[in-house]
Amino acid sequence: MFNEIFKDIKVKNLFFIVLGAAIFSFGLVHFNIQNELAEGGFTGITLILFFAFKWDPAIMNLVLNIPMFVIGWRMLGKRIFTYTVVGTLAVSVFLKVFMKYQIDIHLEGDMFLVSLFAGVFIGVGLGIIFRFGGTTGGVDIIARLAQIHWGWSIGKTMFMFDAAVILVSWYVYLDHRSVMYTLVALFVGARVIDFVQEGAYAARGAFIISDHQDAIATKIALEMDRGVTVFKGYGHFTKADRSILYCVIAKNEIMRMKNIITSIDPHAFVSVSEVHDVMGEGFTLDEQKQPIVR
Repeated sequence: MFNEIFKDIKVKNLFFIVLGAAIFSFGLVHFNIQNELAEGGFTGITLILFFAFKWDPAIMNLVLNIPMFVIGWRMLGKRIFTYTVVGTLAVSVFLKVFMKYQIDIHLEGDMFLVSLFAGVFIGVGLGIIFRFGGTTGGVDIIARLAQIHWGWSIGKTMFMFDAAVILVSWYVYLDHRSVMYTLVALFVGARVIDFVQEGAYAARGAFIISDHQDAIATKIALEMDRGVTVFKGYGHFTKADRSILYCVIAKNEIMRMKNIITSIDPHAFVSVSEVHDVMGEGFTLDEQKQPIVR
């Protein structure tokens, strides 16, 4: 049974999940707790219990996540469940350590800077955990399920769920000023989560319309080693059939591609858009169809 559970578990993923948990916990203790900012999700509930009753956040993090473990086991599968347990336990361990050995950063007079750093640390920590297949339990599981089944952004889902927790925190221990700074931290954190998750695979997709499509496609393939797909289109104004080229490239290849196009057809129509997730040869697979080690 244990061999079946652990056969798909990667040590690299476990390492980065623990690293993300350390970054997340450090930010939570040294920016949120030290400056009495709130947080969303189940973590926000642990902060409410801490400020209202002085209950240990490390212990409450585990207690609140027991029901989520049951859901995770049944719905997320054994591999993600294992990563989730590791992430949740790591957060509790690091919360315990950082609560006991705190560093006084002295940012009480600059709450805007506090909220920015709170968002960055929590966003980077969670982003790393999510990117390597884990969660920290609680709302993270709900957000991951929403991403898997409905394609919702994890950051967006968490931001929406966080609102209810922030309202309760406002009632229990936050003043109006702290609520506003907490919202800044949550917004920054949500953006950072998406950036960390998607940034490594962020690319650009280019649609190219030209009378010299064959020459352009050939030169892109030879000089950039990128595949080009040809779509059949129809020009409404010209009433003529046209070929449309589509090519996915890395962000740093945009100017190179544009130079190739203009060298062949300066009048070509080019539309470039962001591509947030790319899978396949040249991005996640090499020429032998093997995973690229990043």
